[in-house]
Amino acid sequence: MPKVATVRGEVDTASLGQTLMHEHIVNITADVEKEYPDLSWPDGKDAVVRSVAETLREVKDHGIDTVVDCTAFGHGRDVDVVRRINEEVDINIIVATGIYTYDFLSFFFEYGHPARTVNGKVEDILTDMFVRDITEGIAGSGVKAGVIKSATDRAGVTPNIERILRAVARAHRATGAPITTHTTVASRNGLDQQRIFAEEGVDLSRVVIGHSGDSTDLEYLRALMDAGSIIGADRFGLYLPDLDLPNMDVRIATLAALCAEGYSDRIVLSHDVTCYGDWIDKEMGSHLTDWVQTHVTDQVLPAMLEQGISKEQVEQMMTGNPRRLFESQGAY
Repeated sequence: MPKVATVRGEVDTASLGQTLMHEHIVNITADVEKEYPDLSWPDGKDAVVRSVAETLREVKDHGIDTVVDCTAFGHGRDVDVVRRINEEVDINIIVATGIYTYDFLSFFFEYGHPARTVNGKVEDILTDMFVRDITEGIAGSGVKAGVIKSATDRAGVTPNIERILRAVARAHRATGAPITTHTTVASRNGLDQQRIFAEEGVDLSRVVIGHSGDSTDLEYLRALMDAGSIIGADRFGLYLPDLDLPNMDVRIATLAALCAEGYSDRIVLSHDVTCYGDWIDKEMGSHLTDWVQTHVTDQVLPAMLEQGISKEQVEQMMTGNPRRLFESQGAY
């Protein structure tokens, strides 16, 4: 039986169950946490562990068995805190390697360590870092990454972003860990990601093009899926129509149209919610009452059934597609 790495160790892919494919457990600013921990954890780290564990217990009680934590290096990843949280709640958490930036790379990557020699071969240090997280574990924790994350935003495919995408592709080819991405649909830059991945020989069926659910452009979404990739309808609850982030009914209508055309085998669902972070003022987004990690199970799935998406298609998007993604294993 194929297995996938989780925070608590390897589990059979058959036990993944209903899966949220794009969430965040904690986003913590590393330098602030190190030097001013009271600003990152004003109520203390233990309080955060208890609070987030309670949130995830509720998620589990509402039918979710697995959460994919897409928090990569540069996005506030703290795998030790995630491990402590997972000790308090019986749920599978799959964590990410990769790097999260829309363009900027620090001097360390730009000048100090752009490449290193691995087994006699010159390799981008980013690729080496990602492979190490997958094969050895993150930050000496022994917790192995099960997915690789990258991002392309409004800045587009800058030289730094192209470097990262190619490093992600090479780490994927070396390990078989699937790729998941951040995109902006207005720029249709999922297609740019696919182009670079394809140039690196990536099997695009092993790639989730994230935040595609922000789009109502059926031509764009079909193009992503026809090329082989899975699309992430992964921002349910983030409803800001004035910022081109559609309401639930619009998102579901788009998915219903795609499901009617036979694309339900290439769609996954989620929210892109952060359980705890020090990035954003707590008042921001407080009006987004549906942007919680139980919204899909409680409101979205019933609404999908009402809109004519079949029970089998819902099961495919929530269980079958994530399982298939993680069962496509091995270097190539």
